[in-house]
Amino acid sequence: MVNAAKRVLVFDSGVGGLSVFDAIAASGKAFELDYAADNAWLPYGLKTDEQLRDRVPALLTRLAAQWAPEAVVVACNTASTIALEQVRAALNIPVVGVVPPIKPAAAATRTGVIGLLATPATVQRAYTNDLIAQFAGDKRVIRFGSAALVEAAERKLRGDDPDQSAITEAIGGLFGAPGGAEIDVVALACTHFPLLAAELADAAPRPCVWMDSGEAIARRLAHVLIAEEGAPRVRRAAFTSGDGARASLRAFETRGFSDFSHIAEAPSFALTSLARASQV
Repeated sequence: MVNAAKRVLVFDSGVGGLSVFDAIAASGKAFELDYAADNAWLPYGLKTDEQLRDRVPALLTRLAAQWAPEAVVVACNTASTIALEQVRAALNIPVVGVVPPIKPAAAATRTGVIGLLATPATVQRAYTNDLIAQFAGDKRVIRFGSAALVEAAERKLRGDDPDQSAITEAIGGLFGAPGGAEIDVVALACTHFPLLAAELADAAPRPCVWMDSGEAIARRLAHVLIAEEGAPRVRRAAFTSGDGARASLRAFETRGFSDFSHIAEAPSFALTSLARASQV
């Protein structure tokens, strides 16, 4: 019987893409899933547009040549809003990006006030402004950009307590802003942030819907690849910083990963396979 599984590479600056990976793995489709993290450059939200437009397409081109995925998921809002066009131009396979969930948030709000929680880069992008104008033009959108929450999510998946000050700052930036008391839906526009949804909800002054893009990305991927029903197969994970990856390996191992690699720096981005997770 021919193996109908579709090979997919999920890519992010760090572990945040695991929130999208989890949605894809839970979609009931026959995917073979690889994951790559550019954690040497974490967080992307503090890099310039030019840096990301140079690095991300070059890195993904090399990974695609070595791992031969049938589709790439750029599971990073910052990279998607800045470099998705360049990635698609560099690859000859489907590339699915992450869109801030502003449209569903606008449909879900009852008060007409939406919180947008993202990295500093995504918050100020023209792309984000266009989404708000198109889908939430009649709503009030209160934005807050946080790079500290990215590190807090990374800490959580390393098994450490996330930095409570980062959570407190983000909640204050949203609900403490003029009109923030009326927020009833928060769009999580960074794939790291759904990993902190419970902590954010506990710190919020009122119950809210915390909305992310994971399930929408999984549906889009299944449509693009015409994926069949079946159980996903977890394959390989790779990191640009082996030292940075070591502490978070447990999060990957619990998801079924056992084959880990290091990605060399530019321009080669060559993969070095490691037989044991402890060697990363």
